[in-house]
Amino acid sequence: MSEHAPVSAAMHRAKADARASHVTVGLVRHLPGDREEIDCSCGMTLTNGPQWSLDEHIRLHRAEARYLALSQVAPAGMPRLIPVGPGRLPR
Repeated sequence: MSEHAPVSAAMHRAKADARASHVTVGLVRHLPGDREEIDCSCGMTLTNGPQWSLDEHIRLHRAEARYLALSQVAPAGMPRLIPVGPGRLPR
């Protein structure tokens, strides 16, 4: 890796794979009690809640997916905001 490379190939690929693996599928379903939900291509159903919107859940889900993917390929010695175990996956 060149010292001028802004992002390693592994991290770039992990982020792109996470983005492609977590897209919303279908239409928003409007449920009783002001509930809304939509499916993610990963199989999880995303919903709104009493204190968060459906959009907020989608954004959090995608951010978590990127975090997990990047954590798996990040160099072991890279300083981290959130400590990770020996397997480098979040607890």
